[in-house]
Amino acid sequence: MIRALPLLLPRLHLAPLAAILRWQAVARQRRALARLDDAALRDVGLSREEARQEAARPFWDAPENWRI
Repeated sequence: MIRALPLLLPRLHLAPLAAILRWQAVARQRRALARLDDAALRDVGLSREEARQEAARPFWDAPENWRI
């Protein structure tokens, strides 16, 4: 384990940055979703209410499969 530590350190240092970048992306995507018109929402299969609910969620509340 001690030998692997130097290989693991760069990942540990980047984990907070990765989380911040992921949160920024989620916030940006939710703002974009809130701006879609009804035709665009129909194209993606969402109602206005579903889009409103998703856009209102906090940036840190994202499904695990959204990880970048």
